[in-house]
Amino acid sequence: MTFADKTTLGQSAVLGIIPGAHLTQNQFNWLGTIFYLSYLVFEYPQNLALQRFPVGKWMSINIFIWGVALLAHAACKSFGALFAVRFILGICEGAITPGFMIVTSMFYTREEQTKRVGYWFLMNGFAIIFLGFVGFGVLHTKTHNFMPWQWLMIITGIITIITSVLFWFFFPDSPTTARFLTKEERALAVQRIKTNQAGVENKRWKRDQFIETLKDPKTWMLALFAAVANVVNALTNQRQLIVSQFGFTTIQTTLLGCVDGVVEILVIWLGVTLASQKRVGRAYAAAIMFIPAILGAILVNALPSHNKIGLLFSYWVSIFVFAPFVIFLGWVGSLTAGHTKRTTTNSMVLCGYAIGNAAGPFAWKKQYQPRNHVPWAILAACAFASGVIILILRALYARENKKRDAEQRDDTYDNVYLTHVELDGTTVEKRVDREFLDLTDVQNRDFRYVL
Repeated sequence: MTFADKTTLGQSAVLGIIPGAHLTQNQFNWLGTIFYLSYLVFEYPQNLALQRFPVGKWMSINIFIWGVALLAHAACKSFGALFAVRFILGICEGAITPGFMIVTSMFYTREEQTKRVGYWFLMNGFAIIFLGFVGFGVLHTKTHNFMPWQWLMIITGIITIITSVLFWFFFPDSPTTARFLTKEERALAVQRIKTNQAGVENKRWKRDQFIETLKDPKTWMLALFAAVANVVNALTNQRQLIVSQFGFTTIQTTLLGCVDGVVEILVIWLGVTLASQKRVGRAYAAAIMFIPAILGAILVNALPSHNKIGLLFSYWVSIFVFAPFVIFLGWVGSLTAGHTKRTTTNSMVLCGYAIGNAAGPFAWKKQYQPRNHVPWAILAACAFASGVIILILRALYARENKKRDAEQRDDTYDNVYLTHVELDGTTVEKRVDREFLDLTDVQNRDFRYVL
């Protein structure tokens, strides 16, 4: 639902939001940008909150506020009003993706994480299909002074608020508090992720881990990839305008939008399945998925304007560009250890994500319409650059693994005892496994980077 809510702006483009709210094309682009600028500003505070408070509860609060802000869209009649509610949506979004990433890393092994992240990103495709049918339905409404795009906001806002309530009661904060697991199952859930060498959940912010993250050049490379790879994400808000400018009617564009969702589901499934193959791995799979995306962008630019079917299929091929970042998000959780370092890395990566998303809409200027040759060229260039960056990242992590394999094993953390006070007041020392010491990937020399 959160992805559906984000893309309501793009869906609303053919449902009358531009004339209804008296927007120019530049103002419409700004509504996409301000979402990610507020996301950028509040990303690290949101990550600190996710470490300080129960993850599921904090996410549910943000989803509830998100739903209220979405309902408020329907009352907006100007750029300023829409600017304000989009700003609020961006603040709340800062808790969603990192929250999912944290919980995924606490429940699943590093080998499982890429597929699991892919599975929850598959829901983006279902969200697009859902919006396509809702958009088709609201186009047939005949309410006086209440346009189809306003009905879209009301419907999605109500569903989002209901989702937030369900989230509060059913979404787990960690394996140790998951209601759907028995006491024995919780213990097994914690034991099975020992191989991650990353710990579980730690509410204490650690300054040394924070500084280590900032000094690690690989973290900055991860953030750079997130920024460059997400310039192309402006397609999510522009997609309905793009298809309509190929020469399709509003009704046709709305229904064809459902196909976007089907293509995205298939592409992401293919990407994460490929990434889960040991002979391929995350980085190579992401680089491979960029190839058809670049081809699709070139075809959209090269085909003649009268070939609207060819343009449409080329646009659908370009949707491959979304799969690499999904693979990448699942990979990021496998590349860091230590709770503060992991949340800081997530924050930096998602700040890069926000910067790319904020910059992307400005490529889609009215002067380039209807063929948008310049934006499609930028999309192809960013896809190529992203493929190069992720291959460089793989080379860096592979070199570090080889270096650790050649080192003499470090037994510094093999026999660590922590003092624990029992209920009767007696003090006992308990040995803590290295895997649960909340060590970073740099401190723990047994840690190996998944490729």
